[in-house]
Amino acid sequence: MAGSGASDDEVVFEMAQLIRVYRSGRVERYFGSDPVPASTDAATGVASKDRAISPDVAVRLYLPPAAKEAEDDGGRRKKLPILVYFHGGGFCLHTAFNFVFHAYLTSLAARSRAIVVSVEYRLAPEHPLPAAYDDSWQALRWVASHATGSGEEPWLTDHGDFSRLCVGGESAGANIAHHMAMRAGTETPLPHGAQISGAIVVHPYFLGGGRVASEETDPAMAQSVVTMWRVVCPGTAGVDDPWINPLAAGAPALEALACGRALVCLAEKDVVRDRGRAYAEGLRASGWAGKVEVLEVPGQGHCFHLVDFACADAVAQDDAIARFVNL
Repeated sequence: MAGSGASDDEVVFEMAQLIRVYRSGRVERYFGSDPVPASTDAATGVASKDRAISPDVAVRLYLPPAAKEAEDDGGRRKKLPILVYFHGGGFCLHTAFNFVFHAYLTSLAARSRAIVVSVEYRLAPEHPLPAAYDDSWQALRWVASHATGSGEEPWLTDHGDFSRLCVGGESAGANIAHHMAMRAGTETPLPHGAQISGAIVVHPYFLGGGRVASEETDPAMAQSVVTMWRVVCPGTAGVDDPWINPLAAGAPALEALACGRALVCLAEKDVVRDRGRAYAEGLRASGWAGKVEVLEVPGQGHCFHLVDFACADAVAQDDAIARFVNL
């Protein structure tokens, strides 16, 4: 029995000051799990509120003041683009309602003059993948259910322009955004004829066989994200699983990506940078009919914009996202 207890206390995955996972299944999270309430931001005027979609899935909506200000020449209300956003954290960290994402998405909604719908999905390892994908798909379908102008959420029915419906996210959230656009193209279409206009893939959490140059810059971190993948997806075939490597043999053909545009944001000092570059190149070579835009920020690391979203490089990246969602 003592041996069994010792085994249960073995740490199978740890990221310092963030998370520790034990063989027994016990998980300790040290950052990003505490929610802050929805509110109206005094500085930007962006309002936010929460909606429960199901017992497992919720969203926080952000409505910029532009929703009330925007009118066309005839005095009719102009509708705003919609960004369905999936937070990162390696599928195992954060809540969509924590102070980091609340502050960042408030800022992004103001800058982009877009309605942002931030998705709260279940976390691994308590809920291994594909739980996060299934929850995110449920949320995206809920948003799309408002496309005909009816539905339970007036911010979407009254102010949302469904001809400019984008999906996006950073890190694991960028991975989810990719798979949502793929799912819309290879499985069940979105309801009411809703179409995804564009996908925003920021510092995507993609892996693959063999080392690439960006992974050599920090071998310990490169190994950590591989270990993390095996923890959050215990049934995985490894780093060439199509869920983590969209370029793997056997992955759905990228030409099925169900949007006309993709923005791939990279950071020079990010260990997964070259996986993101390869993804953009793979899209271009796949026969996909859409347009790929790549923005690479020099001198910055993974998800730098969440550390200081007011710095010049973060503002430049967010300006690119704002332009993209408003096309």
